[in-house]
Amino acid sequence: MAILDIIQNFVNEVNSLVWGPVMLFFLVGTGLFLTLRLKGIQFSKLPLAFSRAINSVQTRKDKLEGDIPAFQALCTALSATVGTGNIAGVATAIVLGGPGALFWMWMTALVGMVTKYSEAVLAVKYRVKNEDGTMSGGPMYYIEKGLGMKWLAGLFAFFGMIAAFGIGSMVQANSVTMAITSQLDVGGSVSVPVFGEVGVLSIVIGLILVFITALVTFGGIKRIGAVASIIVPIMAIFYIIGGSIVLILNFSKIPDALVLVFTYAFTPYAAVGGAAGYAVASAVRYGMARGVFSNEAGLGSAPIAYAAAKTKSPVNQGLIAITEVFLDTIVICSITGLVVLTSGIWDDGTLTSSGLTIAAFESSLGIVGLVVVVCCAVLFGYSTILGWAYYGEQCFDYLFGNRMKNFYKVLFLVAVLFGSVTKVGLVWDISDTFNGMMAIPNLIALVGLSGVVVAETKKYFDERKKGAESPDTDKATV
Repeated sequence: MAILDIIQNFVNEVNSLVWGPVMLFFLVGTGLFLTLRLKGIQFSKLPLAFSRAINSVQTRKDKLEGDIPAFQALCTALSATVGTGNIAGVATAIVLGGPGALFWMWMTALVGMVTKYSEAVLAVKYRVKNEDGTMSGGPMYYIEKGLGMKWLAGLFAFFGMIAAFGIGSMVQANSVTMAITSQLDVGGSVSVPVFGEVGVLSIVIGLILVFITALVTFGGIKRIGAVASIIVPIMAIFYIIGGSIVLILNFSKIPDALVLVFTYAFTPYAAVGGAAGYAVASAVRYGMARGVFSNEAGLGSAPIAYAAAKTKSPVNQGLIAITEVFLDTIVICSITGLVVLTSGIWDDGTLTSSGLTIAAFESSLGIVGLVVVVCCAVLFGYSTILGWAYYGEQCFDYLFGNRMKNFYKVLFLVAVLFGSVTKVGLVWDISDTFNGMMAIPNLIALVGLSGVVVAETKKYFDERKKGAESPDTDKATV
């Protein structure tokens, strides 16, 4: 036990560095640097970005290189980013950092949009075609081919592979299981070797998760993309509608909530309820940390999905990627944050994480609010499993070759089952560390290859100014 405690303390110290102020500074700083180099493209081209994303819903360019339509690539990326962090993470940020934390989440999103744009542009530009005709891409490829630093590319792939087993499988599987078992007390428990006492319902949920995950992941990126393009819009719309109804019912409280957000982003908050007061530094730290954790801008995960898109132009996919961060943080996280703040129960000092979000929805919608959050927690968690299954597989393939991909998939399914039936806090913390460490080689590449992104962007928009028809705006084959 003493050894485990030592390991846990060591991991906690590393985590405080990996997800600490220095890393957040580099993540946000890289976004600011890219914003300057690309002249605020995430703002000036936001309408065009949404136009590209909307048009991609009905387009299928079979003659273009790539594995899946651009819209499915977007949904695959969203499946991994729109997760339990949008429900539990936002509430936690507000509890730990005060109302001002929501403002700093918005700030990370504004610079994160250009970071995602740059990641997608590089992913498509430097992607490679495999022997079986499929595409592979992401930070490991643009680090190797763009920077010529294969050892750094290998580090990213290693970090990504380890993170996928934790943050992408065990954590999500446990979140799905807890969302259901916390509301249902049935089935009793049994003693299982290695795992100890395990609830029967947890075992059943774990086995179901393994089965439905295997059905999708063994079909490759084409099946993952197809499923994600169905699940992601449904779960996002369901949550947005549920949250919007709550905000309509509490419409008169929204102005006061916004005042809290903007005031305490720059001013210490002195709580009058059961919660402690908040310093501005806490609002900045937890707002930025949870914002980055939610939209994953700069971590390098999403470009792995964008590299599979059917598109001729890296910039076109980059524009679509901008909408991912906007939808994840500016829309969905904002709904959670405002629902929590207008509930009037966020600072009573007793609730946190998903429990606070559930209580906030219940305070306005009763049992319906509970159903909305629980159902979305399950869908968010499962979709994240699918997205990270592909991310981890691509990292694994980069390190060990395509021939062992089925071996990886089996290991991933074992991790899903493990996360469903047991508490693996230390493993989660370790995977969280590797998740953050993915950002280091990726940020180096984004800064080092920023000139390539600028050149690709200039070329694309120069052609549009000359009146040349963009290859991605041709009439699609539907």
